[in-house]
Amino acid sequence: MDYLDWVQWPAMLVTVLAAWLIGSQNPERRVSGFICFIVSNVLWVIWGYHTQAYALIVLQFCLCAMNLRGFRKNAHSTT
Repeated sequence: MDYLDWVQWPAMLVTVLAAWLIGSQNPERRVSGFICFIVSNVLWVIWGYHTQAYALIVLQFCLCAMNLRGFRKNAHSTT
């Protein structure tokens, strides 16, 4: 088994953590959730490239754009 096959597990864990943080009423936690989502997007792209899952890669770029938007909108509410 290739070591890059294991990237899907931390990607999944970070995605679940991000979803939990996004549901918080605390703006700092929501910002942390968007950061986690962006990290998970990067991990999913790495894994998707390794497995030649190109639709997954395109999806992660789209989701990352939305996560960056959410990060910006929530980062303003923490200051």
